Amino acid sequence: MSATLSSHNFPDYRHTQKTMSSSSPSQLQVILFFLSLYLVTVAEGGHKPCLQAFGADQFDGEDPKECKAKSSYFNWLNFSLASGLSVSLLILTYVQDKLSWVLGFGIPCIMLVVALLLFLAGTNTYRYSVKREENNAFGRISKVFVEAARNWRLSPSSEKAIEEGVQGTLSHQCSPKFKFLNKALLGQRFSEEGRKACSINEVEEAKAILRLIPIWSTSLIYATVQAQSSTFFTKQGDTMDRSIGLDFDVPSASLKSIITITVVLFVPIYDLVFVPIATIFTRNPYGITMLQRVGIGLSLSTISMAIAALVEMKRLRIAQEHGLVDMPNATIPMRIWWLVPQYVLFGLNNVFANIGLQEFFYDQVPNELRSIGISLSISILGMGSFLSSFLIYFLEKITGGDDQDSWFNDNLNKAHLDYFYWLLLGLNALGLATYMHFAKSYVYNRRGVS
Repeated sequence: MSATLSSHNFPDYRHTQKTMSSSSPSQLQVILFFLSLYLVTVAEGGHKPCLQAFGADQFDGEDPKECKAKSSYFNWLNFSLASGLSVSLLILTYVQDKLSWVLGFGIPCIMLVVALLLFLAGTNTYRYSVKREENNAFGRISKVFVEAARNWRLSPSSEKAIEEGVQGTLSHQCSPKFKFLNKALLGQRFSEEGRKACSINEVEEAKAILRLIPIWSTSLIYATVQAQSSTFFTKQGDTMDRSIGLDFDVPSASLKSIITITVVLFVPIYDLVFVPIATIFTRNPYGITMLQRVGIGLSLSTISMAIAALVEMKRLRIAQEHGLVDMPNATIPMRIWWLVPQYVLFGLNNVFANIGLQEFFYDQVPNELRSIGISLSISILGMGSFLSSFLIYFLEKITGGDDQDSWFNDNLNKAHLDYFYWLLLGLNALGLATYMHFAKSYVYNRRGVS
């Protein structure tokens, strides 16, 4: 609607650029514009985690064939999302720039309506999870921590009772980690208030949530690395030779489409070729475990930073050799295609780490919290962007003092993004080592993979 109002105000906008540049949008246009942005934000917040969780719920986790198909579901879901994003980057941007903003926004609007109708048409065929517990998962897990805190100071005889087991089953059903939560199993027997004890299943649910925290936290550095594809990679591309032929320059931001194209190309290879071959060697029906998949993605992320640092070093050297250091708007005689390998590796990172994290957090949380599990995996990338901003701000203050050129100087020919990339490589390697430590000792909650 905002674009339509704009076109009505300026029907022949190609010939009235001067008029447009001196005119401001109406208050209604501004309201509609920001309202649409907020609606998209709210919709994405609900759509992304629920889409993945609800789609995976359509597979029966107790059936071996459907369980294996569920693992493939995450691959092909991301294949579809990457395909749509690639079309949007390559086609819709052209439509909006060359034809009409109304048409550019109208096409996805129509597609969303069609998608909604198709979704509603299948309502009677969907599987829905059956709630087996009276209390919601948040209440059960919170109760475990509350009861464990209340029973924190127990007499030695009470602690001995925990070790021996409640009703003779504790030693067989309780995991050895986070033993302090086992104190939540003590209710009426050791409490003067007569509180009802938590069940072993409730304690194990709480332990499962705690086991996810090390994996989530050690993946944050990886997400910090991923944030660079939308920022400094694009700025580097702006300074390089982007020409194709005589009259066309490749927009540096469009190189980000290489990431989604890599996902589109490699997901079928992973699912149809890599997994069957890996199964032969590992005897695992999923090829490799979820955490092994994430670990490969984190390793590729480290390699991508090494390549990015080497390419930036070459760019700075060429700028110096041609006397372009003090000319920020000059084009460095270095083809933009030098950036392609790092974008391709970022796409492979998505295939291994991002999809692996989605499947892992979905699979390892209690049944009623699966959409929250997906949200946790998505939050890793969001937190990574915040950490990237904080790290850049911190380094800018340190390296830019005393009238020195900081690592992030507006003139990239005087900046040192290569130093920043080497730092990210070191942090990512440290994060990978920490991740491997926790992943090696992780005990899966449901699926018998290790």
